[in-house]
Amino acid sequence: MDKKADAVIFDLDGTLTDTEKYYQTAWPKALEHFGYKMEKEKALELRSLGRPFAPAKFKEWYGEDFDYMKVREYRKGLVEELIRESGIPLKPGAKEILTWLRENGILTCIATANDYERTERYLKKIGLFEYFDKIICANMVEKGKPAPDIYSYACKELGLPPDRTFAVEDSPNGVTSAYRAGCKVIMIPDHS
Repeated sequence: MDKKADAVIFDLDGTLTDTEKYYQTAWPKALEHFGYKMEKEKALELRSLGRPFAPAKFKEWYGEDFDYMKVREYRKGLVEELIRESGIPLKPGAKEILTWLRENGILTCIATANDYERTERYLKKIGLFEYFDKIICANMVEKGKPAPDIYSYACKELGLPPDRTFAVEDSPNGVTSAYRAGCKVIMIPDHS
């Protein structure tokens, strides 16, 4: 019997870890720190939005002189603070599905908007690092989500055509990225 897929590529924040809520809290606080206001809807639009799209979106919202990198660095510090205080909670069933996939010979991969250093640190902290055959991060590709780059690169690194992979995502930007790359897509909305 032929398997439907040879690999499953997971997003990280909001899909395997219940950390998307930290970004939803940290973005508005970071903007407020610099004298801007962010509505909840705008924070939701940012889920998995990579470069060059995120900096462009902020300039659209707040003007051409908006210093995205400065605000983003401050936001990263707020997220790290939340993680120190509350940890990195796993989504229900995350470890179990990863275990099942490994036991059944299906490759596993991460495709995240985080950089490699942070991704590795988070995965080691929650005991999931060894569950992945490949870890693909946004800084490894030219364009972030919703461009297809990260999923196309993940498939290349796995040595598989995209139609032999499932992508598991929680956000419209991530779903669009995986779909544009040709992966089969499963969306699990993050309601936290």
